[in-house]
Amino acid sequence: MRAGAVTAAATLMMLMTSPAMALTRDDGDQPGSGISTAEVVGIYVLLPIALFLLIAGLVCLPSLKNKGKNK
Repeated sequence: MRAGAVTAAATLMMLMTSPAMALTRDDGDQPGSGISTAEVVGIYVLLPIALFLLIAGLVCLPSLKNKGKNK
């Protein structure tokens, strides 16, 4: 019960606050150009899936290699 109350209060506080100084630029700030939606999907969706499949394949490779030797 206490954990739920703390979580609800923390969530409410986060929703009620605004980003601090998000619209003001700092001295020396040089933001780059934005990235496209395709780049975001590639970096944050496709690349992790590809890395997961690569690592899973490398982990399963020894068992697939030894499968024929056990018979």
